[in-house]
Amino acid sequence: MKTSGHTCPVCAYPNLREPARSASGGGSYEICPSCGFQFGVDDDDKGIAFEEARTAWLAGGARWSGKGVPMPKGWNGRKQLQAAEGEGTGQVTRPASARSRSRRTRS
Repeated sequence: MKTSGHTCPVCAYPNLREPARSASGGGSYEICPSCGFQFGVDDDDKGIAFEEARTAWLAGGARWSGKGVPMPKGWNGRKQLQAAEGEGTGQVTRPASARSRSRRTRS
């Protein structure tokens, strides 16, 4: 698949229009067409970690989530993720805002 953008930290989709998080740390509000994660909403507002979203996406069959965004020819979510992990770009991190909320709710 030709890449021309930013990589999703959940599923490693390589063609996001913007970085998932800005330099100041805010979410882009872009929805990844591959996994359906919305940056700034799913992570910040709902407290869903990238790892949790990735696990759920894989458990659901790693299906294309784009509504109105055509699936690239030959696209395979699991292969996309495996390729990124093999290149060392599949690292998943959890935003600091979500980490701090999780600590508060566990206490």
